[in-house]
Amino acid sequence: MDLLLLAIGSIFVNNILLAQYLGNCPFCGVSKKLGTAIGMGVAVIFVATLASIFTWVVYHYLLKPQGLEYLKTLVFILVIAALVQFVEIFIKKQSKGLYDSLGIFLPLITTNCAVMGIALLNIKHGFGFVQMIVFSASSAAGFAVAILLFASVRERLFISSVPTAMRGTAIALVTAGVMSLAFMGFAGMTN
Repeated sequence: MDLLLLAIGSIFVNNILLAQYLGNCPFCGVSKKLGTAIGMGVAVIFVATLASIFTWVVYHYLLKPQGLEYLKTLVFILVIAALVQFVEIFIKKQSKGLYDSLGIFLPLITTNCAVMGIALLNIKHGFGFVQMIVFSASSAAGFAVAILLFASVRERLFISSVPTAMRGTAIALVTAGVMSLAFMGFAGMTN
């Protein structure tokens, strides 16, 4: 039951994008089309979960026993960068269209605050291995849910009559703010 609550809380209540504001660059940049948002969501789920597993193992079995905890940020960046390179090569071979549509945002997963934030939050909260996997996958799924909802709304806004001053980035930011408020409503359900 605790793992289920952790998963639901990570997806909805403490959404990495809408409650913790991590990963906003790809959130705004890749969410113009639903297909691209799906690809980014899946890539982030894959990378965040794998990166968390590797960083958790490296932290608990290499850095912590050697008293090198202060190197975790540097080591985590290297692990995440290596995994993103793997994902980029895989997507390029398997789906050239998705690779082209993600463009510059695929390598930006390396510096995506959401992926790094999830890895660091695992350490901060002191999660065990199973809890870490549930939290990581759920947080990344929360990222995917948020970006998919946002892309759906943005596609609808593209064909809607929006005042000239609010078109483009302005309406996207207002929409993101409203979505954030909506997700904050889930926190009230847990009390």
